[in-house]
Amino acid sequence: MNLFKYFSDARAELARVTWPTRTEVIEGTQATLIFLVALTLIVWLMDTIFGLGIQAALR
Repeated sequence: MNLFKYFSDARAELARVTWPTRTEVIEGTQATLIFLVALTLIVWLMDTIFGLGIQAALR
């Protein structure tokens, strides 16, 4: 009976969840992608700068 109660409780809990709207999901996805691109560019720029600095120091 415990397994039945577990699934019953899980279903009841899911009914209380406030699901995001389509617009909220799209906006969140856009914000995540913009952050990801910005962070990627920052890491790439730092890698390039440090790489050039190390190359200059080894010459």
